[in-house]
This record gives sequence, structure tokens and C-alpha cells, in this order.
Amino acid sequence: MPNQLLPPEERNLTPEEVVALDQRRFRGLMLQTMGGIFGILGTLLTVWAGQDFTYGPGWIHPMGYYMIFAFIMSAVLLTVGTIYRRGTPEFN
Repeated sequence: MPNQLLPPEERNLTPEEVVALDQRRFRGLMLQTMGGIFGILGTLLTVWAGQDFTYGPGWIHPMGYYMIFAFIMSAVLLTVGTIYRRGTPEFN
């Protein structure tokens, strides 16, 4: 009898499909970790970006652009990682 705690599409997988599923979930965790690191980096960059936006002349604000890039990468990586990690964890 299949495990009723698993989603219907994961109940009757072959061993190769289970390995692929575990790799996908591991890749999702890795992307979530990278997204968290980019979030921390973006938060730290706000210190210098505030000065850069305040005192930098014209459109030349490299620290501000790095901060914006870090937050965008954080959001993208967290979203993709969460999508990859969908389903029931390996151990219940």
C-alpha cells in the first residue's frame, strides 16, 4: 500500500526517480541558502548604499546598484529554491 502522506505523483516512483527527486530538493535547499546569503549581503550593503545615494553625483552609485542586485538575486533564488523544494520532505 502506498504511503498516504506523500502527494499522489510521488507514491509510485522508481528508484531512479526517487534519486532525481532528492537531487532536485537538495538543489532547492542550496538555492534557498544562496538566496539567504544574498539577502544578508544586501542588508549589509544598505549601510554604504545610503551614503552612496546621498553623496554620489549623478547616476554613479555603484554600491546602490550592488545592493539592488543582491536583493533581486535573493528574491529570485529564494523563489526558485522554494519551487524546487516542493513536496514532502524525505523523512516524515
